[in-house]
Amino acid sequence: MDFNNNKAIYLQIVEHVCEHILLGTWKPEEKIPSVRDMAVSVEVNPNTVARTYELLQQKGIINNKRGVGFFLSTDAIQQVQSYRKAAFIDDELPQVFKNMYLLEVTTEDIRRMYEAFIKQNFNTK
Repeated sequence: MDFNNNKAIYLQIVEHVCEHILLGTWKPEEKIPSVRDMAVSVEVNPNTVARTYELLQQKGIINNKRGVGFFLSTDAIQQVQSYRKAAFIDDELPQVFKNMYLLEVTTEDIRRMYEAFIKQNFNTK
């Protein structure tokens, strides 16, 4: 995994896990890699992954079954969407709006580009 220097590594691993969930690679109630296995997979210290899993537990995305391992919650997809939507709205959208204003990009421009992006990348109508 390639890490960005502008964001804490454990938060980047959270995003990695969330992406697996949203793409359907990992399914609700399914067991996820152990802390050690994930640490080896993404080439970080196990303490970093432990911090990642702690945050995911706080957000209700994963559960720890003692002695068995970590599992996605039954509503993991909804929890991820809620978590990522709030982060997007709070952290990224203000900068997007600022750039739209400064560059005179209209909401209509964005709508057209969004629709083209969805059609090209997700093969929808």
